[in-house]
Amino acid sequence: MGPGEILGLVGDNGAGKSTLLKIISGALDPTSGSVKLNGEHLEFGNPAQQRQAGIEAVYQDLGLVGNLDVAGNFFLGRELRLRDHRSPLAFLDKRAMRLQARDAIARLHITIPGSVAQKVNSLSGGQRQAVAIARAAFWKRELLLLDEPTAALGVEATAEVGHLILKIAKEENVPIIVVSHDIAEVLKVADRIVVLRQGEVTAELTGSETSAAEVVGYITGTIAPETTEGG
Repeated sequence: MGPGEILGLVGDNGAGKSTLLKIISGALDPTSGSVKLNGEHLEFGNPAQQRQAGIEAVYQDLGLVGNLDVAGNFFLGRELRLRDHRSPLAFLDKRAMRLQARDAIARLHITIPGSVAQKVNSLSGGQRQAVAIARAAFWKRELLLLDEPTAALGVEATAEVGHLILKIAKEENVPIIVVSHDIAEVLKVADRIVVLRQGEVTAELTGSETSAAEVVGYITGTIAPETTEGG
């Protein structure tokens, strides 16, 4: 993938889309193959290494803690701390975390009621999804993985998430892989679309040159899989 490229990964239930994302993120071991980032092989089964390498993932459960505020969720597991050489204790630097979270959300033009001190469980589904994606974009450097980012959202929130994905990719220059069943939304944002069927790639299409009917045809098998030259 190139900088700022959006790749839509589509397929029927059980095609292997989410499994592939988990392999790339280090959460699962593959039976074969390898993952390279900037020419370097990444270890499997090691999400921490993938995060350090700059790969961030947002799964369907979002990974947010409802009783923490937006800033607390931004820095979940990566909390900033104030240290005093006179004490063995360290305290959370809530001010710094809130400032950084506020700046990140403002840069992406995300609307959160109140402030980043707002508890996540008081936000709408679309706002929670935006927070999860913004958090991943804040920590990413190389690749962002999104698993069904609009699955539980209404029409308006789905459109907002689509705009957010485009903004992160094109303005922040971050490559993004989007897994989705919503073919229409994938066509709106994806530069390239890869179709999986029963664990295998059956087609690789240019987003601006294909149609929903063609994509669905490859997903269902009514269109024969693409073949490489010589077979």
